[in-house]
Amino acid sequence: MLNSKTHRVSVCNSAETLLVHRDYPHLPRLLAALAGSGVALHGDPEVIGAASRSGLEGVVPATDEDWATEYLSMDMAVRVVDDLPEALDHIARWTTGHTEAIVADSATAIAAFTAGVDAAAVLVNASTRFTDGGEFGFGAEIGISTQKLHARGPLGLPELTSTTYVVTGRGHVR
Repeated sequence: MLNSKTHRVSVCNSAETLLVHRDYPHLPRLLAALAGSGVALHGDPEVIGAASRSGLEGVVPATDEDWATEYLSMDMAVRVVDDLPEALDHIARWTTGHTEAIVADSATAIAAFTAGVDAAAVLVNASTRFTDGGEFGFGAEIGISTQKLHARGPLGLPELTSTTYVVTGRGHVR
């Protein structure tokens, strides 16, 4: 998570929102690591409570605007979710369609996540920083599109095809 957020915050593949499963036992440690790296946290009430109980103060209450914000700064919105369907609902409502990532051990959860999110790139146990033309072997990146229909003029099957990239790692960072 640190690499996804702090490596280069002013780029489009920097993580902006973190959804954490309610049963994740290391939330206070994760919040402390982010804050210790200079990340300003915007959290839901459960995140604020977990931070406060562990002695971490200064978490800003998150608003709906936070879930929709591409900060491009050392800010991150953090929310606790009950389960994967709740996370997928949150993502469906607030996604930019650029990149979504999951850190998980469960093959079932990973399969449901990769099938359930609508994004140009889906990463599994890898940093969001891998969503980059150069990293995908496309050479210098000219731009990035989150649109599914990108062609104009006469359209054949190739012009109506969109691609979702699924990147799987084992904690890889860029």
